[in-house]
Amino acid sequence: MSAHKFQFGKGSGGSALSIKVTPRARKNEIVGVMADGTLKIRVTAPPVGGKANEAVIELLADVLKVSKSKIEIVAGETGAQKLVSIADLTPAQVEELLKSVAREDGED
Repeated sequence: MSAHKFQFGKGSGGSALSIKVTPRARKNEIVGVMADGTLKIRVTAPPVGGKANEAVIELLADVLKVSKSKIEIVAGETGAQKLVSIADLTPAQVEELLKSVAREDGED
């Protein structure tokens, strides 16, 4: 992960992560890190009734090994660009957990 860094913010109780979501994908997956540090995610759920947001939270909770209650979408609830808060994990911890599943280019 030397070429690109994740775009993090450090909060008093955890981290904030910038993500871009593609709904109605073939599978739930973390695609990679885009040039600006944004994490690109695909989910199978449609962007209707909060289903895609729920899928994002579930995927991140699984990858980061935390409960879903520790993850919250704090901005961008109705758009593709989102800011996600992750409680009880530092940016370094989140980055380490994401390294194993995210590609640096964020492309297909």
